[in-house]
Amino acid sequence: MIPPISASRRAFISTAATAAAGVWMADSRLAGAQGGPAATPSTPSPKSVDTTWLHIGYEESGPANGFPVVLLHGFPDDVRAYDNVVPALVRAGHRVLVPYLRGHGLTRFRDASKPRMAQQAAIGQDIIDFADALRLPRFAVAGYDWGGRAAAIAGVLAPDRVRAAVLIGGYTVQDTVNPSRPASPEAEYRQWYQWYFNTERGVAGLTENRHALCRLLWHLWSPSWHFSDAEYNRTAVSFDNPDFVDAVIHSYRHRHHYAPGEPRFEATEKRLAAQPPVTAPAITLYGAEDGIRTPPKDPPPEERAALPKLVARRVFDGIGHFMPRERPEAVSSAILELLARE
Repeated sequence: MIPPISASRRAFISTAATAAAGVWMADSRLAGAQGGPAATPSTPSPKSVDTTWLHIGYEESGPANGFPVVLLHGFPDDVRAYDNVVPALVRAGHRVLVPYLRGHGLTRFRDASKPRMAQQAAIGQDIIDFADALRLPRFAVAGYDWGGRAAAIAGVLAPDRVRAAVLIGGYTVQDTVNPSRPASPEAEYRQWYQWYFNTERGVAGLTENRHALCRLLWHLWSPSWHFSDAEYNRTAVSFDNPDFVDAVIHSYRHRHHYAPGEPRFEATEKRLAAQPPVTAPAITLYGAEDGIRTPPKDPPPEERAALPKLVARRVFDGIGHFMPRERPEAVSSAILELLARE
């Protein structure tokens, strides 16, 4: 069982996060009043929207009538991952939406009594629900890690709505229904954190040491990227979300069959187990130094089958797991390339 976070702890963290957001917005308004950077179409505007299950915090940039592009961060990260991706998209006239995934930042579960689950089907459906709440008939997606998987799942579940997909790390939809075989020792070693989270010690470790642990993952997964304390700290506040630990633990336990999923997603997980195709035009991006998985030189057969409209597959030397931060122009140019095709 995932130990529940106490009500007092949830309340404290929620209050702190809300206060931090208020300070950020107040500082932004003050900067404009004092002659600092005023709000422009390329300045992210913090907003929120309700779906049936979540209160989703997100940032919006660009013209309201621009074609929507949804950018999805991974674990452990938040919307700051795309700070240097957004401007090029805005200059091209796009409406850019960057939501916090469940368990991160300003996104909250609406029902305090519901378990904090974060299986792949839930996160993928969250993106479609987010688009529904904003009344987006069509949109493009890009993401990495959890966000890359969510982007692919949105493409599978809503093929008539996802116009283009940039999948950083490739097609990563998982089979959570059938038992998986052990991977190579090297691959198993790189996923040590997943096995850690499947122990009670891992739950305690993530709870007590979340900032140190997540910072370690940044170093291990992008070994050549030298980020500053300030850059990490701007994002680390998102890990104080009261649902962060529960969501992370459930995500990594569910995929390895050590935690049940939400009953409402049982049929979806069975469908995803077959690794159905994303039929939108797609570009895949890989960091050659990704500390989780070294990309194969050539696309494996299952990736070719899953991405029948693959436009390009690009591997970048010297880049690790956090490509939107390490090579933002590669992400923005791939999105623009796909949107220019129609």
